[in-house]
Amino acid sequence: MSGEELANSAVAALALRSREAAKVLAALSRAEKDAALSAMANAISENADAIVAANKIDVEVAKAGGAIEQYLDRLTLTPSRVEGIADGLRQLVDLPDPIGEVVRGSTLANGLEIRQIRVPFGVVGMVYEARPNVTVDAAGICLKSGNAVLLRGSSSAAKTNEVLVETMRAALTQTRVPEDAIQLVPSQDRDTVTALLTARGLVDLVIPRGGSGLIKMVVEEATVPVIETGVGNCHVYIDADADLDKALAIVINSKVQRPSVCNAAETLLVHEAVAAKFIPTVLAAFKEQNVLVHGDENFAAASGDVRIATDDDWAREYESLEIAAKVVYSLEEAVAHIRKWGSGHTEAIVTDSISAAHKFVISCDSAAVMVNASTRFTDGEQFGFGAEIGISTQKLHARGPMGLPEMTTTTWVVTGDGHIRA
Repeated sequence: MSGEELANSAVAALALRSREAAKVLAALSRAEKDAALSAMANAISENADAIVAANKIDVEVAKAGGAIEQYLDRLTLTPSRVEGIADGLRQLVDLPDPIGEVVRGSTLANGLEIRQIRVPFGVVGMVYEARPNVTVDAAGICLKSGNAVLLRGSSSAAKTNEVLVETMRAALTQTRVPEDAIQLVPSQDRDTVTALLTARGLVDLVIPRGGSGLIKMVVEEATVPVIETGVGNCHVYIDADADLDKALAIVINSKVQRPSVCNAAETLLVHEAVAAKFIPTVLAAFKEQNVLVHGDENFAAASGDVRIATDDDWAREYESLEIAAKVVYSLEEAVAHIRKWGSGHTEAIVTDSISAAHKFVISCDSAAVMVNASTRFTDGEQFGFGAEIGISTQKLHARGPMGLPEMTTTTWVVTGDGHIRA
């Protein structure tokens, strides 16, 4: 058999086991699923030393391969990060079970009772890069929402993912949840990704999480339905009526607090009316935080440290301490720039004008819009959803941070009393 055939066979075998597990999982009560989540969280806490040791191997290999700093940050697990991952599962225990929730319902004139209720997708495939926290977040969210999950992480996190999945599966053996509800797809070669993306009929949904290259590949190659989690080319717009002290704090937090994540700001837009006062202040703050600025002629004229921005800069997700910056002459120009270059993830406006805020909100075609708040708040945990499975930038089914309800589909239940259609 060729490598492709072997991969197809291996993924099909895993998917069949997932389908059997999903049947059991779909019928379990909230208490049974919550008990499994608690067992998984405790097992991860207790096995933290082994998880960190495996992760160190992955990190050393990545360093030897020349991985950049922001990549290493996403890959690295410390004891505190491991405990944070376990706490994410514990937070899920406290959240309502979406399964069986009535989305809408009514009684027709003929007496038929109609209800639309939430049900699991079935088998969910996750394709993601060097983010071992996703391994646990995805497993937990899928389990709570009644879905079995096939996890296909990157080879760069192979050791870490193996220990994490082994730990969670071992914990499940002491619960009512089948251990095959969580399975790891081998990451040694790319053929397993293709096999997962094309396992239509065995896998119900695929969710990619990572950089633009990974997401583009999944969307273009998948025959299984995909929920697209997008890259984050996020913007902060400082309006003519902005409070400039608030503006500075929001810009710096949006860029600096954790620059390697998708909700970090990548472009700053400043209204011409406040540019003369705000540009020197924000450039000084950027310099203090070691942020490299790629700016237009207005920013370049204010500092010799500013590089002239190109079209690549306006389109780029830096994921590092770099930012593009531009002066605009109206809110409309700011929105036009965002709609041309943005990725539909998160945009922020800083303004004291209610009308400007309203216009910005309805004009920006993005999954999340912040008014006088940092872009860093676009996050499932910050929104109160618990751990998120990703941030969707598409417009079908789910958009924005995807928590438990977004990991369900619906079924129509129609109840009659001998009704027949005339």
